[in-house]
Amino acid sequence: MTLRSIPVVDRVTDAFFALDTDFRFTYLNERAETLLKRSRKELIGRVMWDEFPETVETQFPDGFHRAMDEQVPVSFEVYHAQLETWFEARAYPSETGLSVYMRDVTERKSQETTLAQHAAVVEAVYDAILTLDRNREIVTVNSAIEDLLGTDRSELIGEHVETLTQQAGISDADAVEIGRAITDIDVGNADRRQLEVAFTAADGTDRIGEFRFVPIEDDHATVAAVIRDVTDHHEYERVVTSLHEVTRWLLESDDPEEICAIAVHAGSDLLELPISGVWLLDDERGYLDPVAGTAGAHEEFGGLPRFSPGEGLVWDVFEGGSVERFDDLESIAELYNPDTPLRSEIIAPIGTHGVLMTGALEADQFDETDVDLISILVENTRAALDRADRERVLRERTAELEHRTDRLESVAEILSTDLQQQLSAVADALEDDGDAEEWEFPLAENSVETTLDRAEGLVDDVREFARNASTVGPRCRIDLESAIDDALERSQLDGDAIIVEQAATLRADRDRFVHLLETVFDDAMARADGAVTIQVGLVGFDETDGSRGVFIRDDAADISPAAYSQERESPTEITADVTASPIDGLGLTLARAIAEAHDWRLTVEPGDTGGTRIEIREMTTLEKQP
Repeated sequence: MTLRSIPVVDRVTDAFFALDTDFRFTYLNERAETLLKRSRKELIGRVMWDEFPETVETQFPDGFHRAMDEQVPVSFEVYHAQLETWFEARAYPSETGLSVYMRDVTERKSQETTLAQHAAVVEAVYDAILTLDRNREIVTVNSAIEDLLGTDRSELIGEHVETLTQQAGISDADAVEIGRAITDIDVGNADRRQLEVAFTAADGTDRIGEFRFVPIEDDHATVAAVIRDVTDHHEYERVVTSLHEVTRWLLESDDPEEICAIAVHAGSDLLELPISGVWLLDDERGYLDPVAGTAGAHEEFGGLPRFSPGEGLVWDVFEGGSVERFDDLESIAELYNPDTPLRSEIIAPIGTHGVLMTGALEADQFDETDVDLISILVENTRAALDRADRERVLRERTAELEHRTDRLESVAEILSTDLQQQLSAVADALEDDGDAEEWEFPLAENSVETTLDRAEGLVDDVREFARNASTVGPRCRIDLESAIDDALERSQLDGDAIIVEQAATLRADRDRFVHLLETVFDDAMARADGAVTIQVGLVGFDETDGSRGVFIRDDAADISPAAYSQERESPTEITADVTASPIDGLGLTLARAIAEAHDWRLTVEPGDTGGTRIEIREMTTLEKQP
């Protein structure tokens, strides 16, 4: 028996809310909002006793505390005077709190009172109803009994109640319990008895019935039985319990794709959603990328599509942040795929991580119960992805601390070596001019200015490298020419010295990318004896390996072979010999660190006709512009 096989008209209509161990609301479905006359936004995170102080004097505190302390399910009925409503509450505990089902039983209580006072049975009542005399013979039945068992009332009236239990396929043990309940009511030992009994419906399916027995005053009948099919309710509870078990599996994984695969297959197996998939947001490229899908989804579509900003209902719902149900996709204008075989679907955002989508090939295949269950699944998936992100950040921070230690050691070596070189130059100059009768500062004015500029550049590079050159901030879409202009304004290079072959865009941390370009330009300027020309172009667009990138070629003095070798080393293994002249800063080592932080690959080679050619490859978001 699966939830999907149950007719829509039979689906559970209970209100549902969840409390944590401090009795704070963590989730409410729409029926709970209606029943409590408070919105989800008003109650999430609030303590139940604070928001509904009138419940403190009812059975709620004792029942909920017992369920929490003893970890046992509890149920009770309570009358809410302010709402003038009878509730039947069922609370199911877990390590994280309570799952509470609230059923408005005011109408049923009224019906039971009427049955107790009058012998008449309302034929139109949805629940199956029958009455018995003191000999336990059936006096009356309503049409719901006939529909439930697939039998005519003439075959039941006047027969012993055992006839009904036999036709319903009720076990002998349960039949004995039914007999005891009828006796308790008949002799006055109880004014109400309730049992849950397995039976076989007219269509041959196994069902669960809730049997309620109450006394009535009638010339012929003394006991009335109300039978309600609660199979849906049990299935709902089973699925919710299973979803909580799935949560444990989700939280045991730290791999986002594995988490999404678990969520998709949980939806397929537990909720009978065979056409489902999960898309996660690619922060670098800015689109929703499919990472997990059911076999049914792949069979229908041959693969799941990727959604860019503004494409389809999936992206709209992701941006909206709320679960949406679409009963008939043919009524939706401007679908992403007008030829889709899907007729109805539910799309549920997984926080800011992505979305879960499930579809059906026929219209009107989902209801609010499906929405509630999928909401629970995606909320658990969101929590697991949040945890995976935290674990990833912790690992990255640990690794970064190790890298930063290496960088600081390298920076200290460069700083001490470069400054020692300059101090030695000044000392030598003082020693050479020590015998002059009229002493003058040995360095020309332009040399002092150059030295100060280099020292200032060294300080900037050290600050940039030490503050964490191997991490980047949020990436955004960047125009290559605009980034080059910004780098020129910061560098020592003349703007007329740059030739840009092709306009392009890419996604990167703009400030760090501009600093990379500035560092490369200044490196070329430092190696030039006079004017220098730098050419910037694109590579990889016509190559089969698809490793796109940017090249920067200059006609300044070549980098020494030793420097080429140093530039190929890891940024954390640099030494003072990397720089071509004293106090030239970290140079291309800093540029390479920024490139690697973007997952790019920077190489330095001699130019074909002299100078230096720098290539930055694996820039997957690089695109040509007209």
